[in-house]
Amino acid sequence: MSALDQHRVKEVLSSVQDPALEQDIVSYRIYKGAEVSGNDVLVQLEIPTPAYPRPLRDELEKRVVAALTDAGAGNVTVMQEVVTAFTPPPSEKSAMLPGVKNIIAIAAGKGGVGKSTVATNLALALERHGAKVGLLDADVFGPSLPQMLGNPERPASATEDSKIRPALHFGIEVISVGFFVDKGEAVVWRGPMVHRLLQQFLSDVEWGELDYLICDLPPGTGDVQLSLSQLIPVTGAVMVTTPQEVSIIDVVKGIAMFEKVEIPILGIIENMSEYVCPSCGHHDEIFSRGGGKRLAAEIEVPFLGDLPIDTRIRFGGDAGVPMIEAAPDSENARRFMDIATQVSLVIAKRVLSQPRRSPRLAVIR
Repeated sequence: MSALDQHRVKEVLSSVQDPALEQDIVSYRIYKGAEVSGNDVLVQLEIPTPAYPRPLRDELEKRVVAALTDAGAGNVTVMQEVVTAFTPPPSEKSAMLPGVKNIIAIAAGKGGVGKSTVATNLALALERHGAKVGLLDADVFGPSLPQMLGNPERPASATEDSKIRPALHFGIEVISVGFFVDKGEAVVWRGPMVHRLLQQFLSDVEWGELDYLICDLPPGTGDVQLSLSQLIPVTGAVMVTTPQEVSIIDVVKGIAMFEKVEIPILGIIENMSEYVCPSCGHHDEIFSRGGGKRLAAEIEVPFLGDLPIDTRIRFGGDAGVPMIEAAPDSENARRFMDIATQVSLVIAKRVLSQPRRSPRLAVIR
C-alpha cells in the first residue's frame, strides 16, 4: 500500500461516486483538494447546489471516509462547501444579468396546466433549500404572480439612479408587469413593445446576486420566448404539462421551439396527475396519468416529478400564500422541494460534465 500524499488521495477518491450526480467526485470536480499530515487527511469538497439533499451529503462523506480509511488513512476530516454550479455566459449576453448564475424558463405548450403555480412554488422551494432566488413574471399578457404571491414584504420601487428595485415576496425578488398596471387593465401590445419591456425587466432591474432566476413564460411559442433567447443566456427550460394527449401535443411543439433557439430542456413536470379525495382517499385520474413521464422517456429528458390536483394548491394561489409557505410540511410541499432538488441537480450535471471553464462555481455566502 503506497504512502498517502495529495496525489494518492486524489487517485483513491477518483473511484468514489457522488450519490446525487452518479459520477466520480474527481472528474465532476466535487473534490477540491486535500491536506495530508502523516496519516491524517483533510478533504475539501464542493457541493454544486444548495438543494443537494442532506442525507446524500452525509452519504458522500461516508464514502470518502471509507475509501481513504481503506487506503491507510487514520483520521479523515471532510469539509463541504456549498456552491452553485453555473456556465459562464457568452460575452455578448453576460452584461445584462451579470450577477445571475442560472436562468430557468418555466414553460408550457398551452394555458391552464398550472405553469405559474409550478414556477412560484419552485422558486420558493429553491429559496427554502438555501439558494438566492429571483422570479420574473414574463407572462406579459396574463400576469398572475402578483395575485399568487399576495402582498409583498417590500413593494417594487424606483431607485435614485432610475433603476427598478424588485418586490420582495417570501424572501425572493419578484418583478411583474402586474405591479405596474391596474388589476383589470388589459395589456394590448405588439411584439416589439413586449421585447422592450422584457429588455427593461432584465437590464433595468436590480436583481443583484442570484443563484437562480425563474422566468414564468406565457404559454405557447411566441414573442416572449424568442426575446428571452436573444437577450439572455437561458440555462434551460422546464416544461409543465397535464397528462392528457392534447396537452402533450402542445408540449412537443414547445420543446421543438426551444431546440430551434438552442435552449436545452432540463426536464418535464406532470401537473394534475391525479385527484385524491380528502374524505375517502379514493384516487381518480381525471386527466389520465403518466403522459408527461412517457414523453420524457421518449425524448430522453429527465422526468422531474408529478403533482396531484389539490384544492389547497389552488386555494393557496388564490389567497396569495403558495403551498410551500402555507403548508411547508405537507406532502405536496415535499414534492415541490424534491422537484427543486431535481432541477438543480440536472443543472449541476450539465455544468460539471462539460470541459472545464472558469468560473464554474459560485460560493453560497
